[in-house]
Amino acid sequence: MGDTQRSQTISTKLHQIAEQARQNPDRIFTSLAHLIDVDLLREAYSKTRKDGSPGVDGVTSSQYGQNLEDNLQDLHRSLKERRYKAPPVKRGWIEKDDGCNRPLGMPTFEDKVAQRSVSMVMSAVYEQDFYDFSHGFREGHSPHQAVKEVRDQCYNQNIRWIVDADVSKFFDSLDHGVLRELIKRRINDGGLLRLIGKWLNAGVLEDGELTHSETGTPQGGVVTPRTQ
Repeated sequence: MGDTQRSQTISTKLHQIAEQARQNPDRIFTSLAHLIDVDLLREAYSKTRKDGSPGVDGVTSSQYGQNLEDNLQDLHRSLKERRYKAPPVKRGWIEKDDGCNRPLGMPTFEDKVAQRSVSMVMSAVYEQDFYDFSHGFREGHSPHQAVKEVRDQCYNQNIRWIVDADVSKFFDSLDHGVLRELIKRRINDGGLLRLIGKWLNAGVLEDGELTHSETGTPQGGVVTPRTQ
């Protein structure tokens, strides 16, 4: 099967899930993990950015790609047999516009591929639930679309003032239990929930010290707000 045909097959499977989610807004999906096969992992690899910094294992995207098929086969077996262990996320820091530093997590490249595959499957469901005016952290959406949405609303409804509000350190303090319960309202697949739990509990490695937290999600991975 060629790459184009393989991509079309994957697209068809995800489209079928998306259509079921669209037609049944109250449906809870309990069997999705089986969709993550080698073909989907290969597609996830192709969609994963190759210019990110390596994680704790030091393996770059180029090195991973040199033995791609064997690596994907091994990854699939470990996922299927529930042997996959989410590696700790390497932490770096970037400076914000206000002078403060924001933590940035750097997963291993293979972990990004695994995360991308889960994101592809889960997005097929959740994309059907989002409002059209919701543009944050969604594939095919951008801040420019959000700005246009605000501008159009202001013009059409003669709005003369705007309140800008934000939740301080929301993703740093996200409650893991609440997050799991929210996910289960739409996706209650044991395989996917186990993987999400592993990523939430993988810990952060900084200056040789491994720490764990029961709240927050390291930004920088595929399944976290700052996508790669």
